[in-house]
Amino acid sequence: MWPPPAERPDTADRVTPVELFFDVVFVLTITQLPRLLEADLHWTGLGRTVLIFGLLWYLYTGYVWLTNHVPPRRPGRKLLLFAGMAGFLITAVALPDALTGSGLLFGVGYLVVVLVHLTLFARSTARAGVRRLAPYNLGAAALVIAAGLLTGPAVPALWIAAVLTQSVLPYLIPHHSWIGVAASFQVNAAYFVERHGLLLIVALGETVIAIGMGVPPNHLGPGTAGAVVLALALPAALWWTYFTDTPTTEHALAEAAPATRTRLTAHIYVFGHFVLLLGVVLTATGLHAVVAHPDEPSGWPAALALSGGPALFLASLTDARRTFGTGRLADRLAVAALILLSTPIGATVNGSLHLAVVTALLIVMLVADRRRHDIPAVTGVRRAGRT
Repeated sequence: MWPPPAERPDTADRVTPVELFFDVVFVLTITQLPRLLEADLHWTGLGRTVLIFGLLWYLYTGYVWLTNHVPPRRPGRKLLLFAGMAGFLITAVALPDALTGSGLLFGVGYLVVVLVHLTLFARSTARAGVRRLAPYNLGAAALVIAAGLLTGPAVPALWIAAVLTQSVLPYLIPHHSWIGVAASFQVNAAYFVERHGLLLIVALGETVIAIGMGVPPNHLGPGTAGAVVLALALPAALWWTYFTDTPTTEHALAEAAPATRTRLTAHIYVFGHFVLLLGVVLTATGLHAVVAHPDEPSGWPAALALSGGPALFLASLTDARRTFGTGRLADRLAVAALILLSTPIGATVNGSLHLAVVTALLIVMLVADRRRHDIPAVTGVRRAGRT
């Protein structure tokens, strides 16, 4: 059996307060994304949002792997982590115009985040693997800075190149080299589950706060009040759905062999949670539109955001269940499909009614889960760990 966290002094056993503070700063970038998307609520705006969030998310996950190996308990490590927060704060401030006017400022903040990450990771037992990944992270930062110095079609091209350099090229290196990189990392399952759960709580909470603060006081009425209450109920239902699965996810991940655990953690918490949090961004965008005009149709773009967000959220959780073999898949997929089918309600009838339908579908799913006591045996990862 793999030694427990207490026997690995170089890895984290729980999330520290400074890491939670770090996540609050990072979530500011997530709350900026709906603002960016609302300004161009079409496919081009969605593509820009995915591009920026992809770049930021990949590096945020790098910090989670970092603090898994280098717990920020010492003052020096905490100070460096604050420097990383400063870098993320700069990117958040520059984010709304990152591909137009403030790209250079974004790039400088991003470079700070990369350099702090490499500096801290160089002090861990995973430094051999990090040295192999460092050129990709530094290359991505250089491409973003270059994009900030230019204008025109070269800017999105350089951003796409940065995302591919950071998140795709490392997986194209020779197989034996990638095995060496993966072997450098030792994943503490409880830490990863707790850290991402706290991040989701902060992200959903900040989404609700942003919606509440965006309500114009001179337009308060029964319709707006009802929309605001529903704007709390939907994130609450997403929160409940997420934490329904975390106990079995943590158990399954902890039971996996070390090499399998590293691979599954990358799949679920790097790629899977990118989709999940993109769902939160889309949900927040749709909620803003409903709260702004609760008695009117939201229009197709906003209604698609309100339906697509929860659907992506459920798709990510369903993929995690499939990967770990920890739950029923059909119910989650069926509810995601019904949510998508409800889009015309918001687009052509009434935004608040659409929000009520989406929330009701999630609540019915949660009630059905509760009645079935749907806690299946954990078998998928155990089989994977033996292969």
